Amino acid sequence: MALTSSLADLAVLLVEPSQMQANLVARMLANQGVRRSTVVHTAAEALAALQGGADGMVVISSLYLPDMAGTDLVAAMRAQPELESVPFILVSSETRPQVLEPVRQSGACSIVAKPFSEQQLARALYAAVDYLNPPNDLDLAEIEGLRVLVVDDSLASRRHLRRLLEELGIERIVECADGQAAVAVLQESMFDLVITDYNMPEMDGRELTEYIRTQSWQAEVPVLMVTSEQNMGRLAAVERAGVSAICDKPFEASSIRRLISDALRR
Repeated sequence: MALTSSLADLAVLLVEPSQMQANLVARMLANQGVRRSTVVHTAAEALAALQGGADGMVVISSLYLPDMAGTDLVAAMRAQPELESVPFILVSSETRPQVLEPVRQSGACSIVAKPFSEQQLARALYAAVDYLNPPNDLDLAEIEGLRVLVVDDSLASRRHLRRLLEELGIERIVECADGQAAVAVLQESMFDLVITDYNMPEMDGRELTEYIRTQSWQAEVPVLMVTSEQNMGRLAAVERAGVSAICDKPFEASSIRRLISDALRR
C-alpha cells in the first residue's frame, strides 16, 4: 500500500458518464489540491486504467454507469488482489438501502450523496488519505499480542477490517462468517477484542453480543459493532445487549482506530 500524506499525493480515477458532472468534480478536486486526476466514463475503462498501477490511487465512481453499476465495479476491484485495497468512494443520489448495501459491505471509504459540496468531497478524500497512510494511534505496548475476532458474513468487509488491523500492527486475527461460528471459536480461544457486523445469517450481531455478555466465559471482552444497519430500534437493542461501541459502514479508518483504542483503554 502506497504511503500518501496529503491530497496532493493522491491520484484520483474519476468514473463518471456525464461529462458535465465530470468537469464539476474535476474542478472540485483541483480546488482541493489534487494534482493528478483521470476521467473515464465506464467501469471497463476504469478497470483497464487500474491495471497500469494503482499505488496511491483513489477511485471516485458514480453509481449508474453505462456498462455496470458502481456496486459491480467495486465488487470487481475487491475480487482482484492487486486492487482490493484501493480506496473507493461512491457518489450517488441513491438512498435505497438495498441498492447501497453492496458498497457498504465492500470496504468502501465513503458514500457521498448527490448533490454534494466541495467540503463533503474533501472529507471523503481525507478519509482515503488516512486509509492509505495510517497514523500510529495506538501504543505498541497496547497492541503487542492483541487477539482480535472479526465476525462478518461479507468476505470483502472482513478483508477490509483485517487490512486496517494489520496496519496497526495487530497480527493475531481470527475471522468468522457468522455468529454461530464465532460462538464456537469463543468457547475454545480467548480474545482481547471482538469486532462484529449486525446483519448475519444463523446468528446476528445482537444475538452474538447477548451470548458473550450472558453465557461466555469472556463476558467482559470489548465488542465493537461495525454495521450498515439504520433501524434505530434494532441499534438500541444492540446497545442494550451490551455492545461497547457502534460504528457505521462505510467507516473512516480513523474512526475504527479511535474506537479500538477507547475500547481497549476501558
